[in-house]
Amino acid sequence: MHDLSIAAGGLALAIWVYLLAFRGGFWRMRDESQNGPHDALPLPVIAVIPARNEAACAGRAVKSLASEVRVVVVDDASEDDTARLAREAGAAVIAARPLPPGWSGKLWALSEGIRAASPDRPEYWLLTDADIVHPPGAVAGLVTRAREGPYDLVSYMVTLQCRSLAEQALIPAFVFFFFQLYPPAWIRSPRHRAAGAAGGCMLIRREMLERIGGIERIRGELIDDCALAGEVKRSGGRVWLGLSSGATSIRSYAGFGETGRMISRSAFTQLRHSWWLLAGTVAGLALAYLAPPLLTLFADPGAAKGLGALAWLLMSVAYFPAVHFYRRPWFWAMLLPAIAVFYLGATLHSAFAWASGRGGMWKGRVQAVK
Repeated sequence: MHDLSIAAGGLALAIWVYLLAFRGGFWRMRDESQNGPHDALPLPVIAVIPARNEAACAGRAVKSLASEVRVVVVDDASEDDTARLAREAGAAVIAARPLPPGWSGKLWALSEGIRAASPDRPEYWLLTDADIVHPPGAVAGLVTRAREGPYDLVSYMVTLQCRSLAEQALIPAFVFFFFQLYPPAWIRSPRHRAAGAAGGCMLIRREMLERIGGIERIRGELIDDCALAGEVKRSGGRVWLGLSSGATSIRSYAGFGETGRMISRSAFTQLRHSWWLLAGTVAGLALAYLAPPLLTLFADPGAAKGLGALAWLLMSVAYFPAVHFYRRPWFWAMLLPAIAVFYLGATLHSAFAWASGRGGMWKGRVQAVK
């Protein structure tokens, strides 16, 4: 048992040394947003926003863009005032046709918006969500970054709401885990196969979207942003992903249940609906996140306790930049093991929901079509 504890501590420590030193510096959490001159008009961009029951957010999202670019909102069978409020805020609003088989709702809405605006043939499409508020000059900044790269797809992980207790506990970790899976430095590098994007803010070159076959190419994907980035990179395009403090989501998650459902929605899809990958994920999370504090607190004095404590320290060092970015007290970094347990539970819930035919449930619609 003593030797097993030492082995677990050593493996956990090795995992965190690797993540800190050899995983593309994903943990640094640098704000890389840039805004261009607000009067640099007209921009060769059309923004497309899919919206389903987004009356609480859509007006503000549209207003943040309407002075810079043409905005097309696709009303995806909303039962509230989404369409009216978006129109009053300055968007052209179209109603999505009935959802065909094999499509996720969001991707069908995006496809409908692009189809309607295609005669104008913009240089870029800005694909953004109905809860994202963009600062002045943000679109000009995206275009500048795309042209200077040059990049075919530029995406920001926007700043998410972090006010409720559940948000404070879970949102910084959401960004941390996302970048751990999709290190921005690897995504930008043509030498790495890694490809990822954040669906709340994606600027894609129109010619590249046409080259890969349009939105239809990824029509059934639940993690559509990363699927789109993957298609772009496989087609020889270049992708950029970064973190923005300027673009923000105004969607709030009041409690742990609501936040957990957001996490659960795509967790099992991330594992390609594989029960073997799920088992490996459970084992990996237990070793990397749970073994260090358990060894630190409960192992007998000696090598196992020391290895566990050092692994916990490196884990906290890695997580601290995410905590700092979201302006949370430093001690939240030490709580990552407990937060990881919640994410593990959400992942298991995601798997069981998929098995029961309710995978990807969002706004009353099952999204897991694959």
